[in-house]
Formats: sequence, C-alpha cells, structure tokens
Amino acid sequence: MVNNQIYKKAFIWLFIGLMISFVGGYYLSLNENLALKLVSFGALPILVVELIIAFLMGLRIQKMQPITAKIFYIVFSITTGITLSTIFLIYKMSSLIFIFLITAIIFAILAFYGYITKRDLSKFGVIITIALIVVIITSLLNMFIFKSGTTNTIISAVSVLIFCGYIAYDMNKVKQLYPVLGEEKTPVFLAFQLYLDFINLFISLLELFGSSKDN
Repeated sequence: MVNNQIYKKAFIWLFIGLMISFVGGYYLSLNENLALKLVSFGALPILVVELIIAFLMGLRIQKMQPITAKIFYIVFSITTGITLSTIFLIYKMSSLIFIFLITAIIFAILAFYGYITKRDLSKFGVIITIALIVVIITSLLNMFIFKSGTTNTIISAVSVLIFCGYIAYDMNKVKQLYPVLGEEKTPVFLAFQLYLDFINLFISLLELFGSSKDN
C-alpha cells in the first residue's frame, strides 16, 4: 500500500518542476533574441541532456541516490524551460493560459482515476508505449520527408490520447514501484513521469487548439 504522503510529495515536486519550466521559459522569452539564440544554437545539447536524464531516470533510478534524482529532475525542468520559451513568442498569452488550464483539468481527472482504480494498468502501458514509438517515428518522417500539415494534426491528436493514457498509467504504476524505490525516490520519480505527461499533453493540445500571435 502506497502511503498518501508519497503522492503529496510527488505533486509538490511536480508543481516545482512545472513552475521552473513555465516561469523560467516566460522570463527568458522576454529577451527574445537571447531565447532564440539559446534554442537555435543549444537545441541539440539541450536535447542530448534531456535524453540522457530521461534514460538515467528510467533505467538507473533503483541504484541512484535520492539527491541525484532530485538534481536530475531540476536540471531537466530548467532545460525544458529553455525550449518552452519559444511558445511564449509564438502563441497568444490568453491561448497559453486557456490550454494550460484545460491540460490541468484533464490531468487531474486522469490522475485521480489512476489513483483510485483497482485495475492493473500494466498491460495498457505496453499498448501506449508502442503507440508512442509509432508516433515518434511518424513525426520524424513527417518532419524530414512528408512535411504534411494534416499528418502533423493527426499526430498531435493521437499524442493527446497517448499522454492521457500515460497519466492514469503512471499514477497506477506507483503501486508497483513504491516497494522497489522506497520512500525517498518514489515521489521524485513519480513527479518526473507525471511532469513528462503534463508537458507533452500541454504541447499536443497547444498544437491542436493554440492561437498564434500571427492570427
């Protein structure tokens, strides 16, 4: 049985990560030239750092010290904030706030479902993971070869469904991870997983319904 304090701590860490990313991204966007330079010249290093952290958190979390997991999480939030700065340059603030609130509502509903359900969602996790891999491959093909706006819209719509599934799945998965990770690392790891779900759901909804400043 997972102690409810684990969830409380996880959501505190989730809030910290989201605030670092969104507030940091907003203030960076106020200096448009700096934001664009960091994203254009640092896009590859940022991506590499994020992939390394995601890889280590996913595969090495059991052997990782709690303080190391927390540092990785904070660094990941900062680097994501740098890339998020561009959305403040592209989209209207009213649209960003609206999509953020919609994301938060969807997130809360699905996280609550994942928390209360007695069903084992592990098999469901295999399905959405395969779907995510297909989406990533399709996105890369569309980015470099097809360059289709319609395909991009379909990808965003499917991504919304995938990350909605991941929210419930990750909340439910903690019941299996807690005995393995223990009291100190479980909240940070859960926060990291939910952070990824929230950010990706937000971006997918923004791509579908966001209003750009050009409109």
